[in-house]
Amino acid sequence: MIKAIVTDIEGTTSSLSFVKDVLFPYAREHMADFVRSHADEPEVKAQLEEVRRIAAAALELDGVIDQLIQWIDADQKITPLKALQGMIWESGYRSGAFTGHVYADAAAALRRWHEQGLRLYVFSSGSVKAQQLIFGHSDFGDLAPLFSGYFDTRIGAKREVEAYRHIIEDLGCGADEILFLSDSVEELQAARAAGMQVLQLVRQGQAPWAECRQVIDFSEIDPAAL
Repeated sequence: MIKAIVTDIEGTTSSLSFVKDVLFPYAREHMADFVRSHADEPEVKAQLEEVRRIAAAALELDGVIDQLIQWIDADQKITPLKALQGMIWESGYRSGAFTGHVYADAAAALRRWHEQGLRLYVFSSGSVKAQQLIFGHSDFGDLAPLFSGYFDTRIGAKREVEAYRHIIEDLGCGADEILFLSDSVEELQAARAAGMQVLQLVRQGQAPWAECRQVIDFSEIDPAAL
């Protein structure tokens, strides 16, 4: 019996285009000004130091900014970049520059599952802050209270089995009592290898994984039947 559901965001609860066409360009456009304006704040300063550590170079502030922009352009899943992007997106959400795209079927199902007593979690390459923002400022209002927890790349890479083993340990229930939802074949393979049950979302022509059940949207998912 399914007791917990862990969901991806991009291509699963939310459109890939929102992230790629709205969030990423907004962060790129505002990265330099944000870093220069907040570089002395402890939370930002810690992330800038992490950039220098990962780059293995004593970069000046402009060099750090250049490195961050390079990572954005290369779509790198690097923790300090994701953390800083989350801070920038928070400003955008709060100013009303955009709202978090969530599919209507996903919002309805998440509310229904929460009411049924299922524990809901997010696992995304975006930072926990970014995850909380997209659901907290969604097109359907504040969905953040529906979730019991959030996981990002600090727990492990999304295509690595070990990350899902850590999540299973954190959730404290059997691996086969956890359902993982994603559009990514590699992520689903890693989650299944860790023992989770998996379903693939194929909203936008994603390549199907023949060994996994596919659904078009959340309305087709019945956790009680799994």
